[in-house]
Amino acid sequence: MQNQNQLFSSQHFAILKNALRWTVIIIPIAVVIGSAVALFLWLLSWAIHFRFAHNWLLYLLPLAGITIFFIYKFWGGPAEKGNNLIIDEIHNPGGGVPKRMAPLVLITTIITHLFGGSAGREGTAVQMGGSLAQMIGKWLKLNETDTQTVLTAGIAAGFGAVFGTPLTGAVFAMEVLTIGRVQYNALLPCLIAGIAGDITVAAWGVHHTPYHIDIIPVIPHWFSGYVSTDLLMIFKTIVASIAFGLVSYLFAKMVHGIKSFFTQYIKTPWLIPFIGGLIIIALTFVNGKPDYLSLGVDAEHAGAVTIPSAFHAGGADTWSWLWKTIYTTVTLGTGFKGGEVTPLFYIGATLGNTLSGLLDAPVSLFAALGFIAVFAGATNTPLACTFMGIELFGGEHALLFAVACFTAYLFSGHTGIYGSQRIGVAKLTGGPADDKTLSEAMKRRGYLYHKLAKYSFLKARE
Repeated sequence: MQNQNQLFSSQHFAILKNALRWTVIIIPIAVVIGSAVALFLWLLSWAIHFRFAHNWLLYLLPLAGITIFFIYKFWGGPAEKGNNLIIDEIHNPGGGVPKRMAPLVLITTIITHLFGGSAGREGTAVQMGGSLAQMIGKWLKLNETDTQTVLTAGIAAGFGAVFGTPLTGAVFAMEVLTIGRVQYNALLPCLIAGIAGDITVAAWGVHHTPYHIDIIPVIPHWFSGYVSTDLLMIFKTIVASIAFGLVSYLFAKMVHGIKSFFTQYIKTPWLIPFIGGLIIIALTFVNGKPDYLSLGVDAEHAGAVTIPSAFHAGGADTWSWLWKTIYTTVTLGTGFKGGEVTPLFYIGATLGNTLSGLLDAPVSLFAALGFIAVFAGATNTPLACTFMGIELFGGEHALLFAVACFTAYLFSGHTGIYGSQRIGVAKLTGGPADDKTLSEAMKRRGYLYHKLAKYSFLKARE
């Protein structure tokens, strides 16, 4: 009995010691990352509003693309791989994450938004987080296993800080590495990092855009006396979420497809971002409005379609989600820098706005469901996105958040914006083998492709 008590005490002492050790290591790292993210968010807001006041900057977007290309050509090195480099480094430590990744992605993302490119901010925050975490980890002379944990915590700090969602940041960092598995060995460091990063951004006086779901009146149905859950709303959510998942699939395929197309057919590499900039300018002329440029959070003019406007009836056009998909995939596919997540929020919220009319559903609720579900499908992180719904919109509709995110995750298939994600558990029987990367899985030719391959124009491309 004495030995059992001694064992029990020793085990919990070791747990306490480990928790204190990681707290001491992670908090300074998260504070540094949070401060860097606060600077980034301040510069990003300045760049976006400066372009609002100087519309002619859009016409310099092709030159901005060339500038970004040569910045990475001369100084980028492995940093060009972005988020995928951090994921690879966590799975297979080796070359490391270069210190220059943080300033490079910060500068080039600001350039992208200053001249009107349609991109996000999560990629920048995650890359800054990973780069700074790796640098401090080397200063502390951490071993390989601890460095992997610190890198994962760096993702949590960057993500939690940039969106003001510390719990989501922690879960996202653990879930994004391997599809179907959560890296619980980094649980405590990621949670500490997400909270500390978010607090640091708030301490610097940087605020996040608030979102709100309107109060939804309870409408009794014939089944209300038997089941407390609104089954009709769940059914509508599933229908909408299938569409959210398919749009996630479309987005991922378009980003990779556009990048592959230009790499194959444009032999002068610096021309690719130049042409991408020209396409964005042409699309803006076709639209006759600048609503689909940059983040899509702040309104450039009265009546502009933004993420907040999508939460209100009439706040989005029928095809706003498709336009933003085209703008963003062209921007990122041709070499401009930034993240994908905020544009995915925009795509999901505007698609939810459109579907709410078709399904006779609450606008703000379905905008919120699209907001998190398209993101879940494109990043293969349904748990993190469910938590994001709760952190951003409250817990009243947590069940619907989970239904939307899980459904979109399944219907996005084995695609995603992070090609270095490993497949731990395939989404369906007969799917890609375990430990295959997502980029390898996405190269598999589907049934339709093989049926069409008998035609010469496809044979010529083989």
